Amino acid sequence: MTLTYSAGSLVTARGREWVVLPESAADMLVLRPLGGSDDDIAAVFPAFEEVECAQFAPPSPADLGDQRAAGLLRSALRIGFRSGAGPFRSLAGIAVEPRAYQLVPLLMALRQKTVRMLISDDVGIGKTVEAGLIASELLAQGEAKGLAVLCSPALAEQWQEELRTKFGLDAELVLASTVSRLERGLDLGQSLFDKYPHVIVSTDYIKSTRHRDDFVRHCPDLVIVDEAHTCVAADDTVSTQNQLRYELLRHVAQDTDRHLLLVTATPHSGKESGFRNLLGLVKPELASVDLDSDHGRRLLAQHFVQRKRADVRQYLTKEDGLTDDSLAEKTAFPSDRESKDEKYKLSPAYRALLDDAIAYASERVQAAGEQGRREARIAWWSAIALLRSLVSSPRAAAQTLSTRSAAAVAASAEEADKLAAPLTRDSADSDALEGLDAAPGAETDGAGAILAELAERATSLEGPDGDLKLAALVRHLKALLKDGYHPIVFCRYIPTAEYVAHHLEKKLGGKTVVKAVTGTLSPQQRIARIEELATLAGDDPAARRVLVATDCLSEGVNLQHHFDAVVHYDLAWNPTRHDQREGRVDRYGQKRDKVRVITLYGIDNGIDGKVLEVLITKHRQIRKDLGISVSVPDEASSGVTDAIVEWLLMRGQQPEQEGLFAVEALETLNAKAAELESDWSSAAEREKTSRSRFAQRAIHPEEVAREVAAIRDTLGRADEVSGFVRHSLAALEAHIVENGDGSGDFTAEVSGTSAGLRDALAPVAGAGVVESGRPIPFRTTAAVARGEAALVRTDPVVGALAAHVLNAALDTKTDGRRPARRCGVVTTDAVTVPTTLLLVRYRFHLTLPSRQGERKVVAEDARLLAFQGSPRKAVWLPEAQALDLLPAEAAENTDDYFQERTMTRTLGQLSETKASMEEYGEKLAAELHESHRRVRRASDEIVRGLRVTAQQPADILGVYVYLPPIAVDGESA
Repeated sequence: MTLTYSAGSLVTARGREWVVLPESAADMLVLRPLGGSDDDIAAVFPAFEEVECAQFAPPSPADLGDQRAAGLLRSALRIGFRSGAGPFRSLAGIAVEPRAYQLVPLLMALRQKTVRMLISDDVGIGKTVEAGLIASELLAQGEAKGLAVLCSPALAEQWQEELRTKFGLDAELVLASTVSRLERGLDLGQSLFDKYPHVIVSTDYIKSTRHRDDFVRHCPDLVIVDEAHTCVAADDTVSTQNQLRYELLRHVAQDTDRHLLLVTATPHSGKESGFRNLLGLVKPELASVDLDSDHGRRLLAQHFVQRKRADVRQYLTKEDGLTDDSLAEKTAFPSDRESKDEKYKLSPAYRALLDDAIAYASERVQAAGEQGRREARIAWWSAIALLRSLVSSPRAAAQTLSTRSAAAVAASAEEADKLAAPLTRDSADSDALEGLDAAPGAETDGAGAILAELAERATSLEGPDGDLKLAALVRHLKALLKDGYHPIVFCRYIPTAEYVAHHLEKKLGGKTVVKAVTGTLSPQQRIARIEELATLAGDDPAARRVLVATDCLSEGVNLQHHFDAVVHYDLAWNPTRHDQREGRVDRYGQKRDKVRVITLYGIDNGIDGKVLEVLITKHRQIRKDLGISVSVPDEASSGVTDAIVEWLLMRGQQPEQEGLFAVEALETLNAKAAELESDWSSAAEREKTSRSRFAQRAIHPEEVAREVAAIRDTLGRADEVSGFVRHSLAALEAHIVENGDGSGDFTAEVSGTSAGLRDALAPVAGAGVVESGRPIPFRTTAAVARGEAALVRTDPVVGALAAHVLNAALDTKTDGRRPARRCGVVTTDAVTVPTTLLLVRYRFHLTLPSRQGERKVVAEDARLLAFQGSPRKAVWLPEAQALDLLPAEAAENTDDYFQERTMTRTLGQLSETKASMEEYGEKLAAELHESHRRVRRASDEIVRGLRVTAQQPADILGVYVYLPPIAVDGESA
């Protein structure tokens, strides 16, 4: 039996029209519904089912609509596209509009047979989007079958939401809390990584030997590792957690056919050895190659992309070789980060408490030093814990003074240092560390009574009257709220965050909603708490929201949609933590042009001033000079913080003891600060050189700019989706209620619409939503809760609405209202001569050569064509002018009989335009061919054998005639 139907041809089967796909054989046709997506592909056997050739039915002159009919039909068609004809196969099926600079890593990935990349763009640029684009494209092209994202459990749900809402990828969460449920559904001997093709996996859960081996055996062929800098072993002092993560990745990377994407904004983390280990995971040779050599630089450039904010703020300009202003784009970043350091002084009672605590800690450290090295280190870390908690808040101080230190169980000085390392590194790898140093060391010799008395004094100081730091916070927050900002207040300790939130609720007024998020909440509860805060404050346009958080939210979490200011309530001893906190709001997608940052510091507590002077200020200057953060060198930083505490403790000794020791301690501190500045400056210079050497300049903006513009022209923009949904639902007799907060959000009551629309929406609008008659909330953000719909083209509710509108327009027998019609005659001032607008669907056959063999694809494109005069003497207009006709408003009513007569005449002569439309189809095929060639050259992909042909004739979906008003006495009426 020979194959009767060629790829791209139309057939009728099962009561609908289909496009024949290249995978078809003589005895089995692989079909996609006309206008449908790849999700609707079906196999049909001609020997058992009736299959007939089909021709697309022309419009009927009796099926007339108003002036909006053309726009709605075109939008419904474009929204339905899921496999575009362009060189990036996945971009038609994603809900994010990628910037040109975000396509650079994608082009780099396409140059590799097995993708191995380290994506290290600066905080807030959009590394998640860049990794998602690569993953989507590899999956769409069939180069990968499954995906695993390794991340911290705190970021798992955010990754799941990003993949679902932006890339249409449904991934299961594999966390300690979900594994039991997932395993209950497995067959005997089946791994959950075999059952679920896409997974988001907690790195800390899967890193243990017991779980790691199963994961490595059944690991998907595409792995993304988030915050990859936490998964490398830099030296012998690295934590056991990092070592286990590194061993996990080393086993995953050993399969040379597995695609691996490492994502981090801080690839160096102050350690060259850690950076080399990261590179070794990407490609073993990079761990030892001379990166100063031409060979080393070329090799690294294939696998490493690292750009700072300034590199992408205005990525496409005329200086880049682009002459068309429409190809230039501005990135959605705040233009500035407005920072202020605001000081406060301790109250006399708090000052006295701190002095007594310092004197006590100094005495204990001195006494412990006479007992042995282990006791000295325990006392030292206990002193640090005590002082930091006192500077944080009375509540943190009271808890510290009332409990025992984790370092007290240390068997040696080395173990004490290891247990206490998080105290100085401000690590947020584990949420449990938020309270780890809120406890003192083992105390003996009747010290318990002293500690109890100090704790009681600390508790008595709670509230703005005794705690002037809290009073200063209230003052500055009121100013931010008055200016319309929604701030995040970052604290180091859980007790401090809870204490601050409690008092802010009482001090900021009824129009301000305050919530606290700390490590005591699970990652799911944190997200729910943030969404609750946003929702509560969003009900009233005048309401403001304040989030009080610990550093469990300082890394990787997207908060820019709800917040636009940061207050550092507690100084971090690692200034990189400040940058990570600020990066939660100062990132891609922030609507504020300027975000505000306030850093509170005590001018008389002995710690804040030195930390600010030596660490924070230096970090800011480096960031200002380079445009990026440079991690503080670990050893030098530890030396400075030790010296600060030593100087403070020496000052706390009795007057007869302190003189000489305090002077020596101050000299030590100054020397350590100078050493740190020297090491940090050297690190900054190395980073500057590294950025210059390794910045990805092999791919130029113009290589992707035209493809981005073509994608947007084909698929449309977000405002088109919003307008289509509003107008379609209104025309279908749904009741629209605006939210009234200026966000563009609205709800739609669909219970009174036709059964056909309700049936279309019911499976995708959320369980029971349509059946119960509950309104469907539509949100302008892509991240929506269950039962809500996002105003993006890939949202299931939007897609179902578009399919309903399109099917109703094409099927005149559809019951209920039909907002889009295939014909229209409009009298309008927008034209001076009769003008006909055609909505045309073109189909293309693509032959795409690759290293894995030749693939054949059928793709669709929709175009608007317009001509003046009659079809026989058509004067064709540029496509931009055709697009301008869509919003044209009717100047007067047009008689129904006249409309039908005009449309009958136009349709009868439309065959005269066949040659012009076929010529335009060939032109589109040539442009498409060139687009594929450009991208393939840029990505070093195979060009020989690439073919693009247009399937003729094209389908005429809609015909709309625009007429000028009737002339009266030489003037238009």
